[in-house]
Amino acid sequence: MEKFRAIDSHCHIYPDSIVHKAVKSIEEFYDNHYHAFDGTVTTMLKNGEAAGIEAYVIFSVATSPHQVSSINHFISDAVSASDGKFFGLGTLHPDSENVCEDFAELLSLGLRGVKLHPDIQKIAVDDERYKRIYRLCSGKCPVLIHLGDYRYDFSGPERFRNILEEFPECIFIGAHFGGWSVWEKATEMLSSYPNLYVDTSSSLADITTETATALIEKYTADRVIFGTDYPLGDSKKEVELLRKAVTNESDLKKIMSENASKLFGIS
Repeated sequence: MEKFRAIDSHCHIYPDSIVHKAVKSIEEFYDNHYHAFDGTVTTMLKNGEAAGIEAYVIFSVATSPHQVSSINHFISDAVSASDGKFFGLGTLHPDSENVCEDFAELLSLGLRGVKLHPDIQKIAVDDERYKRIYRLCSGKCPVLIHLGDYRYDFSGPERFRNILEEFPECIFIGAHFGGWSVWEKATEMLSSYPNLYVDTSSSLADITTETATALIEKYTADRVIFGTDYPLGDSKKEVELLRKAVTNESDLKKIMSENASKLFGIS
């Protein structure tokens, strides 16, 4: 079996002062469906190394506008201290009165894209406030965005399909195969749009191997990237599940490293 570089493209990290509170909040958001790890960088690296992960795309989500700058500086500092293992995405909040300045600062910090979470920020993905962000990002950096949740109507495929059509120059990465808990519906509605990539986070353990294979074939291996959703996903288990779903080594290489390298500029 060929050995190749593996990148975990979906990792949440937090300052030590709030990490336990943040992890508890994530578990509660998913109605305790997932049992999270402790959320520390040390645990993330330990789990990742056991699975052959060599690089990590890290980020956090702002739940209010005043958090944006401090989170982006925290992520940037973590990248600087990582000895080349971390690559950061910044956060923006659609209610910020200074979203243009926030975006400019994010880029100046060397962050590789933007992470958004409509269901946590409680704003619909097709809201005009989010559209300001998509305009800023179009042609400049990718947008990794949480999509899907059967419990809410913030980021469902019906809403997001309109965004893909309205912003064809914006590169989106739909977390959770483009629709957490509504995977197959989302794939049917969204997979034909060339400006949408998807990641595998918080999905492989909840769907069958056959379903995972079918979803990947719909998007093609050229538009799928590997992610664990740390602290929710176990790296070794996620890699094993992906290998069951994708048996072609060339396709695995694309999903595990090449696509993320291209999207985030990871050399």
